[in-house]
Amino acid sequence: MKFFRTIRFDPSDSFVFEHAAEPEEWAIPGGFAFSDAQETDLAGKRKQAFSNGFLSLESFGHATFVSVTSIEEAQIAILAERLAGHFVDRYHAPSLAAALPAARDEIRFTQDLCRQAPINAVFTLRRYFDDQGEIREAFHMVEQPGEKLHSRIWDVVED
Repeated sequence: MKFFRTIRFDPSDSFVFEHAAEPEEWAIPGGFAFSDAQETDLAGKRKQAFSNGFLSLESFGHATFVSVTSIEEAQIAILAERLAGHFVDRYHAPSLAAALPAARDEIRFTQDLCRQAPINAVFTLRRYFDDQGEIREAFHMVEQPGEKLHSRIWDVVED
């Protein structure tokens, strides 16, 4: 099985998000966190989290980049329960039992995103409001550079 883990290429997440996820935390897209948002409500760090933040399932912070990694079935169950607990604590779901189906749906959605991607593939996310005011998400797998990383601009020749 595959799932997302947060990664950092530089410290910028610490500055752009109100609460940044640490590297190597399990993550999901987490668009539900903005289900009550209006475009005019979003500004600053919250807007940044809305626009391109994946949600960590450990610290519930945000990350700009995630990579695809292997995960065990037992860990999937733990993540679903942790997310269900978050639904109860943060969004006032009536109980863990009531929240667990929604949490499992979020986990399955993430697994579907990862299914065809190779291990170590890096993903970004763009979340936006469409013309009807509905929230949309677009996922992009970052292409690895080809073998030729630099262009030769001069040659060294002996006199």
